[in-house]
Amino acid sequence: MLIRLGYEIAIECPQPTPVISVLEIHKDRQKDIKRQTRVITSPKTPSRVYEDRYGNSCRRFVAPAGGFRILYDAVVEDSGEPDETNTQAGETPIEELPDDAIGYLLGSRYCETDHLGNLAWNLFGQEPPGWARVQAITDYVHNRLSFGYGYARHTRTAAQAHEERVGVCRDFAHLAITLCRCMNIPARYVNGYLGDIGVPPDPAPMDFNAWFEAFLDGKWYTFDARHNMRRIGRVAVARGRDATDVPLLHSFGPHSLTTFKVWTYEQENHPSKPPYHGVDRTIGAHMIA
Repeated sequence: MLIRLGYEIAIECPQPTPVISVLEIHKDRQKDIKRQTRVITSPKTPSRVYEDRYGNSCRRFVAPAGGFRILYDAVVEDSGEPDETNTQAGETPIEELPDDAIGYLLGSRYCETDHLGNLAWNLFGQEPPGWARVQAITDYVHNRLSFGYGYARHTRTAAQAHEERVGVCRDFAHLAITLCRCMNIPARYVNGYLGDIGVPPDPAPMDFNAWFEAFLDGKWYTFDARHNMRRIGRVAVARGRDATDVPLLHSFGPHSLTTFKVWTYEQENHPSKPPYHGVDRTIGAHMIA
């Protein structure tokens, strides 16, 4: 299966402003890229890519004063299979965890394990350890929160989402990650592309998505508290402790967002479809900081 994906993002800056984008397809999926444009900027601006501590590719620009636009388009090969399921996967004892998984047990900016530890053990302490426990957490968050773009607030933490009972996909992911960590299950935040493949089309404009991965039996498995179903065609962009680590754009100075478009769809089913559709909307929910 071939997936067409990409983005167009534009900002206005009052003065030349350093910007970092975390929008490259993750290195785990680079081998699946069948064709792609370069990252196109308007006006044309030099950039360079570096790898952060989590293995994400980050691109550095200095956006000029005025309007600055970034555009990318690609076709990626995908297996067409849904997210892997392994209901027999168990929890790895802390003393046997690999060193790079330990950090995903700890609290972070949006995932306050100290606030939710007692709640987590009261709710999930009697669940069978392993896959069933992570799925119980995913079910709980899916049912606890109501999704809506109007609920977006980039400062909302997991504990606040639990109290307010609303959020966008990043809030669902943050709350599930926090509850997993409270139960000594490493969990990390993922953002990327997820089109309406194998599911009814969503009439809302396309967007980047956030989900999470839990470490079970020596492997990271995908879970999605917002959709709460195994999905087809995820293409990861970045992973980290929470959304702090993987903002789509981070500017070191003020800017205003003027355009945000994302596209991701099965190429075979839309051979003549333009690269993007839908309407512009602001994206405070998506960590453009």
